[in-house]
Amino acid sequence: MSTIAPMYSSTFIFATKQLDDAFHRLDEAIATAARSIDGYLGEESWTDTGNGLVSNVYYWQSLEALQTLMKHPAHLKAKAAQAQWLNGYQVVIAQVLRTYGDNQLTGLLPTAGLFTQGTAPH
Repeated sequence: MSTIAPMYSSTFIFATKQLDDAFHRLDEAIATAARSIDGYLGEESWTDTGNGLVSNVYYWQSLEALQTLMKHPAHLKAKAAQAQWLNGYQVVIAQVLRTYGDNQLTGLLPTAGLFTQGTAPH
């Protein structure tokens, strides 16, 4: 297990209504904007088929990088229009203190193998 340089995650968890082409275009515009920001480290997305929730997680080197996305026009447009597509949402901003694992997920997750060597004791 190793301690990492400061890293932050922003997790957007939401329940969907009907997602249309406009939603998907805006979602892709936000992802493209995020990837272009200095300090962007990666992203992952999860769908819980049991309850229908979707979780989009972005990883950042700094809060300033995250705030750059929050101020981006595509993000502001989506925030203003979210009630059209979403049946509720929650955002979680967190500082990542450490990551660990067996490195077999390297390349599959943005944080896997990035900062660690080997498996951490539990």
